[in-house]
Amino acid sequence: MFNFLSCSVAAQVFSLWPEGQIPNRIETNEEEVHKQEGILRISTVQKPTIEVYLPAQNNATGEAMLIFPGGGYGILAYDWEGTDIAKFLNGKGIAGIVVKYRLPSSKSQTQKHNVPLIDAQRAMRMVRSKASDFHIDPNKIGIIGFSAGGHLASTLGTHFNEKVYAPVDAIDSISARPDFMALGYPVISFGAMTHNGTKTNLIGESGPQDMIEHFSNEKQVTDQTPPTILFHATDDTVVPVENSLLFYKALKDNGVSATMHIYPKGGHGFSLARKDEHLRGWTERLLEWLESLD
Repeated sequence: MFNFLSCSVAAQVFSLWPEGQIPNRIETNEEEVHKQEGILRISTVQKPTIEVYLPAQNNATGEAMLIFPGGGYGILAYDWEGTDIAKFLNGKGIAGIVVKYRLPSSKSQTQKHNVPLIDAQRAMRMVRSKASDFHIDPNKIGIIGFSAGGHLASTLGTHFNEKVYAPVDAIDSISARPDFMALGYPVISFGAMTHNGTKTNLIGESGPQDMIEHFSNEKQVTDQTPPTILFHATDDTVVPVENSLLFYKALKDNGVSATMHIYPKGGHGFSLARKDEHLRGWTERLLEWLESLD
């Protein structure tokens, strides 16, 4: 049985894993930390969850998006790139599901480099298993990720069939492949154009070459990678725009439907960009793209 954590008018929160069956977990004295400093920053996640925001049934399109907040695999910018995104999607009839995934920790995890993907695969499988409960179409469940959350999303989109944990129940027999993928200023490559903090937190400062290749997701695209839309700013000095360009080219080379919007200005971490008259248009481009998939 799942531990149903809370329920409110706004959202329902579910544990990803049955009690005592979280893969790769080591029992330690680490505790989850929440800091509200303009943005809610969550660190040392111990029990991953999904927080489910559903639109009114009469407004619902049947689509859902799992949301992966960024934070360099060190924290989760949980409202900025998580719950605020879910509420925006709700206003457009789309179920928004924020994934509070575990961040790599040598103290509380084994094989920490696999842990975010483990939680991402499980989240997709769980949401698909609950499609009727959430009034969504199990074939219209996509993902959106920002910055390092974009790395995790693109990892799920390219490694959805990878066996990274032993099944714990029937849910783990369900496909983890997203039906579509949106990536906002994502970390894609662990090569020369990477974001060093994201790379170091996941695989270490001097990760082995095979692991660098494995998590350079532009090298993992196949014709089974989901249709993808990318958003990035040219002047991003944190995660170079080349990350999106590399992924776009890989999608194109593999015959995957790819759309990309590159803005001249915007920097890094712009979320909904509501204060930027030009940049905030990315949300409308996302909705237009979703309609084109039908």
